[in-house]
Amino acid sequence: MSRLSPRLAEIVNALPLKPGMRVLEIGGAPGAAARAVCESIAPGGHILVIDRSAKGIGQIERNAAAEISAGLLSARCIAVEEFTLQPDEERFDIAFGVRVGALDGRHPTAGVAARARIHEALQPGGRLYIDGGTPLRVSPLE
Repeated sequence: MSRLSPRLAEIVNALPLKPGMRVLEIGGAPGAAARAVCESIAPGGHILVIDRSAKGIGQIERNAAAEISAGLLSARCIAVEEFTLQPDEERFDIAFGVRVGALDGRHPTAGVAARARIHEALQPGGRLYIDGGTPLRVSPLE
């Protein structure tokens, strides 16, 4: 994980990752954390990174081209408060977000919608991790 800042490496290392997991990252541009997550969820795992910025999605697609080609990573341009699973898409085991205004209290109205959408996208018992703990904290979804 040498390509990560020390803070981001600490966050990724704190996630309860295992091979085969499905992970949802919220607001993940430019893709550094997602690429590091791929190392822990392979083989058989997948991370979907969502970001509201088309420019950010472009960065992820460039930076993580190898992981995308390997089927470990995909990216979708959508705001978390509008996110829904696609018809044939499996639910995720965990979700995480770093510096996401809808999750850290900066945008409380968007946060209500975002948590509802994340809850719908997670397996029963799935958890949302956000920065602001030591280094992460579990954020309530309901």
